[in-house]
Amino acid sequence: MPLTIHQFPCLSDNYGFLVRDAASGAVACIDTPDAEAIAAAADARGWGIDLVLNTHWHPDHAGGNAAIKARFGAELVGPAEVRAHFPLDREVGHGDTVDLGATRFAVIATGGHTLGHVCYHAAADGIVFVGDTLFPLGCGRLFEGTPQQMWASLSRLAALPPETVAYSAHEYTLSNGRFAETVDDSPALAERMAAIRAARARDEPTVPTTIALERATNSFLRAPLLSARSDPAEAFAEIRARKDAFQG
Repeated sequence: MPLTIHQFPCLSDNYGFLVRDAASGAVACIDTPDAEAIAAAADARGWGIDLVLNTHWHPDHAGGNAAIKARFGAELVGPAEVRAHFPLDREVGHGDTVDLGATRFAVIATGGHTLGHVCYHAAADGIVFVGDTLFPLGCGRLFEGTPQQMWASLSRLAALPPETVAYSAHEYTLSNGRFAETVDDSPALAERMAAIRAARARDEPTVPTTIALERATNSFLRAPLLSARSDPAEAFAEIRARKDAFQG
């Protein structure tokens, strides 16, 4: 595999990601949740950081842009919305590509959590960095977009090859799963939740996941099957509203 991915926890529940292209040695970090933690992780491996790939503008995703650029000279790449809040060198949107050495990332628009949220898909490597759009058993809260927009975004991700490995930005899986159990009694979900509870008891991450696993067990992707509403986006809106009110 031409990419090496180093995943590490930071802040209260974020994950940081350093991605190294084996052919060139070029390194990217996906978002900048914690500049000190990112720099320490890179230094420990003897890596520089050539590129930052922001998924959206929130501070726990772009707040370290200035510090990482100052420390490593990295090019800051992301959706236009980042520029209003944090430094950005290059704006990208749906259909654009970003190269990290020999690795090419396709930019996928996934607005909903924020209006301009994007994901980065390395098709040749079978991976996608999904920020706060898709989580194991969950999806991002709709702070700016509409349910229709978020459903369209999730549908784009669900259409990726099923074996695609999806790297989410937070460890939210237990909470997402407890909600999922209130709307879905499928054996597949029950089996997955048993595995998740065991993994978290061992303090193991539940990220990454796969598109196939989310299609089979994620109540947001399964919303049309779990709601009486005939319109898929309306079904998603119903499940999302129930999650927003969930106290478990």
